[in-house]
Amino acid sequence: MGQIGLPRNAKWTSVSPMTQAADLIERDDAQGRAVSFSGSLSLAHLGDLPQRIDGIEGAIATIDLHGIDHIDTIGAWIVHRLAVRTGAQIMGADGDAARLLDVVARNDQPLETGPPPINPVLRVFDQVGTATKLTAHTMVGLIGFLGATVIATGTLIRHPGRIRINAVVQRLEVVGISALGIIGLMSFLVGIVIAQQGSVQLEQFGMEVLTVNLVGRLTFRELGVLMTAIMVAGRSGSAFAAQIGTMQLNEEVDAMRTIGVSPMEALVMPRILAAVIMMPLLGFYASVMAVIGGGFLCAVSLDIPPVTFVQRLREVVPLTDLYIGLIKAPVFGLIIAIAGCFQGLQVRGNAEEVGLRTTAAVVQAIFIVIVLDAIFAVFFTWLGWK
Repeated sequence: MGQIGLPRNAKWTSVSPMTQAADLIERDDAQGRAVSFSGSLSLAHLGDLPQRIDGIEGAIATIDLHGIDHIDTIGAWIVHRLAVRTGAQIMGADGDAARLLDVVARNDQPLETGPPPINPVLRVFDQVGTATKLTAHTMVGLIGFLGATVIATGTLIRHPGRIRINAVVQRLEVVGISALGIIGLMSFLVGIVIAQQGSVQLEQFGMEVLTVNLVGRLTFRELGVLMTAIMVAGRSGSAFAAQIGTMQLNEEVDAMRTIGVSPMEALVMPRILAAVIMMPLLGFYASVMAVIGGGFLCAVSLDIPPVTFVQRLREVVPLTDLYIGLIKAPVFGLIIAIAGCFQGLQVRGNAEEVGLRTTAAVVQAIFIVIVLDAIFAVFFTWLGWK
């Protein structure tokens, strides 16, 4: 039989002897008690070394690593933990071993399970300060955005051809026509509630007829436009913030700036014009629906005929109440549109930011509307429009 030979270009190589297993020796020298390691301090060659190390008691002066052949991260961690536990000084570590020991020492820190406890009083002050800072920053941004809106308005007045009529008409439909159903129903029910609660209270004094005064003056002067503003803020203001925020997230707004299209003229102004134009109409419509609701309840519960209700309404409701509602409405519409568009343009980062900014737009719009309504009430009373 022939012999199986090696390939022509093959070469013989020597095989290194088996790596020595890890070991340790305890001894006493001039510096005190010492532990000397030898062999390979790697995971595959540790053997029973960890158990022997756990059995070492008392203090150790030095740990000698001159005799080791190799060390890995596990071996370095074992040596480091022994040094920490016994207060020993590590000696004889070469370059690789010293680097591993340094890395292990830097990362041998207790894990933090949570933030450190904070004094409840300090936490309250911290939250109040953060909220105050955020509110001031937002108010400055809104004022700056209002200034940009004024500049854009002046530009459109000087160049009427730049007004995007189609966009304005579309927003008029979204803000106004599509909202007629929900605003009308809400106002009708609010009128019923006002009439019912007012009649119950006035019945104690035998003055149920004054329910007409209550319904008429309250709806035309305050509740009609105020409830409409809250509904438009929740319905259209949130839509403005979500639409512009999504465009901002998709970098469509930046693309518009790149091609020379002003986002203020293309996105913001059509929404502001639609809100300012539609709010007086929606406010008047809501007031009429609330009066109809109040008249319906008066006819059913108080036996006040519709003709008598309308005649009494004309006697007790001055035109100044209607003027007040119509004056406040466009201001409320401006605030709602500015808050929605401003928050939409502040979206950064991810889709979650769109939801947060949409919520912020609704909250800010409603808050500013209520504050302005209180200011208007004091102002018109000061003018004598009572």
